[in-house]
Parts: sequence; C-alpha cells; structure tokens
Amino acid sequence: MIAAWHFVGDALRDGRPIPADGEWLVHTGPVEICATGLHASRRPAHALQYAPGPVLCRVECYDVVEEGDDKLVCRRRRIIQRADITETLRYYARMQALSVIHLYADPPDVVFDYLMTGDESIRAAALAAAWDAAWDAAWDAARAAARAAARAAAWDAAGAAAGAAAWAAAWDAAGAAARAAFDALIYEQFGA
Repeated sequence: MIAAWHFVGDALRDGRPIPADGEWLVHTGPVEICATGLHASRRPAHALQYAPGPVLCRVECYDVVEEGDDKLVCRRRRIIQRADITETLRYYARMQALSVIHLYADPPDVVFDYLMTGDESIRAAALAAAWDAAWDAAWDAARAAARAAARAAAWDAAGAAAGAAAWAAAWDAAGAAARAAFDALIYEQFGA
C-alpha cells in the first residue's frame, strides 16, 4: 500500500462518479502511467499540477504498476479522506506572492492589503492595480531589454552559461521551497 494524494473534479477523468470515502475503485484494463489506470502522487504539491478541481483526496493505492518523479499509477485506489481546499489554495497563492513582494518596486497599498488579508471586497481593486503596475513594469522591462541586447555581445559563452546555471539552481531551490510550503499546509489541514 502506498499513501498518496489525488485531486478530483465533478467526476473521474473517465467520466465515472467519484466514489465515496472507503469505497474501492478498481481499474481492470491495461495500466500505463499518463495514459490508463488510477493515478495519484506521493506529495500533495505534485498532485496539484494535475488538479481538475479543488477537492483533494488522501488515498491508498494498491497494485502500483509504475511510478514516475511526480505520480504513480495503480490498479486499486480508495479515498480515505477528502476536503475542498479552495481557501487553502487561495491562502497559499497569496503567501507565495508575498514571498516575492520585495521584487515589486512599489506595490500599491491595495495589492499588499489583499495579499495580507485575502479580503474579497478589495480583490478586484487589487487586481486592477496589479495589472496597471504590470504594464508599467513591462514597458520598463522592454526598454531594459533593448539596452541589454546592445550589451549582450560583450558577454562570452562561459559567462552566459554560468549565469544560466545560477538562475536554474535558484529557480529549482525556490520551486522546492514552494512545494514544501504547500505540502506543510496540506499535512496540517489533513492531520497527516
């Protein structure tokens, strides 16, 4: 048995209804990861990228046929616990945005207020302010890109490769931290 996570929408991907908690779901045909069978992920953050809806299920998987980096496929699966995590997802998104707010030169107060509180009454105003600021930033970035292009010939291939490797490492580390933060939220919510 492998304990795992699986998001569901209104029905299973093959159109069957979502079974009740504790009810076995059995796949009888061929099993191939990403193609057929019953899928799940060992970590909630990995399951998130395949989510057709906001309902997250803690599942038990039996007869696992294949496993990849972020998901597995099995013949039998049952839901042992489920929750609509819409509010958790919104909270997580706001916290991730706040984790990079320092990169925003001068965030409008309404954007910062929304991210801090999640107050739905100011959400539309925060979105509008963020879009306005994004357009301003895009124009600034376009001008900076033109200047950078003029200087690009001065970079040698080794320097560019080292810079790309540093960015890739930073990106990977940030992604790992974000996934760990999401997993921690879910484990707390599910008592796992």
